[in-house]
Amino acid sequence: MTDRVLNRTRRRVSIVFAGHGAVVGAFATRIPWLQQHLGLSESTLGVALLAPAVGSFVAMPFTSRLVHHLGNSRALTCLFPLWCGSLILPAFSPNLPALCLALGIFGATSGMTDVLMNAQGVQVEQRLQRPIIPSLHGMWAVGGLVSSGCGALAAGADIDARLHFTVTAALLAGVGLLATRHLPEAEPTEARQPPPRFALPPLSTLPLGVLGFCAVFAEGASGNWSAVYLTSTANASEGVAALSYTGLSFTLALARLASGFVVTHLGPVRTVRLSGGIAALGGTLVVLARTPPVAISGFALIGIGVAVVLPLSFSAAGGHGGDPSRNIAGVATITYTSNLLAPAVTGAVADATSLPAAFVLVTAFAASPLFLASTLARPVQSPGRERQNEPQQADLSS
Repeated sequence: MTDRVLNRTRRRVSIVFAGHGAVVGAFATRIPWLQQHLGLSESTLGVALLAPAVGSFVAMPFTSRLVHHLGNSRALTCLFPLWCGSLILPAFSPNLPALCLALGIFGATSGMTDVLMNAQGVQVEQRLQRPIIPSLHGMWAVGGLVSSGCGALAAGADIDARLHFTVTAALLAGVGLLATRHLPEAEPTEARQPPPRFALPPLSTLPLGVLGFCAVFAEGASGNWSAVYLTSTANASEGVAALSYTGLSFTLALARLASGFVVTHLGPVRTVRLSGGIAALGGTLVVLARTPPVAISGFALIGIGVAVVLPLSFSAAGGHGGDPSRNIAGVATITYTSNLLAPAVTGAVADATSLPAAFVLVTAFAASPLFLASTLARPVQSPGRERQNEPQQADLSS
């Protein structure tokens, strides 16, 4: 495959990542509409918002079976429009049970699409022989930021979420179909037995999953509690408190987009160790912060610190040997459990002690890549490419 074709393929995969993030961004901005439309209390809404994580957790282990039958790119072409279409379901739900079912489907299609697009990205990364997964995740963040901005405008203009979601889903599904056409399939390797219908995460991916889990925990806890922290601990107004999440999201996107240069020169292990140090500094600032500028700076540094850990975990899992989609699904299943645990655990610790004390725990998770980065140093076993990749892998892991 020529460099021109590879670069075109990378652009197509980047569009898929941005589109996935755009669906999430659109949904996030209209959650208040859903709450008001169905008359849900905060506790009831909280229960409903667990459904996407549960649906994703249940569905992702089925992804490798789908890839075995269709191939990764064809499965992505089929599933991406379904993921976009699932955005419409919550807005048309007439009651809480229907909303939970709709959000479960939303999460299931999201999780499977997530695995497929990361597997596609790993395939392109291996052919380009340079790190691109973090920048693809940066495009996901950019898509989310742009879409959430459009969603905020739609909400401000009092546009019905049913119309907003329908138009957004149709546009993104169309763009996704164009982007996923003619994506290359993985090169055929040795004959393998069909994976089980429900493929549990391979044990070999557990260390990578733990590394990703810690980063996602810190990101999830910070994203959910940053605004509350600023208002309750740093005495900020609600308008200023909103800047904490904006700062976190912006630095996540910026760090991921700029990470290719850093990973190429430092290697994934050193990059993740550096990231852990930055995240630990950010968490320490948050714990000590009693004024808005210090707290916002701390959350921004946490965003920089955790930005590349999960993408590099996916990249390592995809090149770990065996079935890339199953490996990535294994890491994703472990890491995305943090989305279920992080907000609740942080809140429980804060209730028992204080919010700064809870962020001591968050800081410990954020700093863990300092000690777990060596899991990325495992040699990549890419069938048919061992001899080509050995020198590069040795350089990246130094």
